[in-house]
Amino acid sequence: MEAQELFTAIGNFGFPIVLSWYLLLRMEQRLDKLGDCLHELSSAIVKEQRKNVL
Repeated sequence: MEAQELFTAIGNFGFPIVLSWYLLLRMEQRLDKLGDCLHELSSAIVKEQRKNVL
């Protein structure tokens, strides 16, 4: 989002709403990455457990 668009959004919706929206978008990306890492970790744990059983 460019500066002009940001200022327009703040003028139209208010600073708290725009700030909340921006922070939610950033958190969503980080939560997606965290979910991917947790999936990889659980797959690695299952793989390691299967290797130890055999």
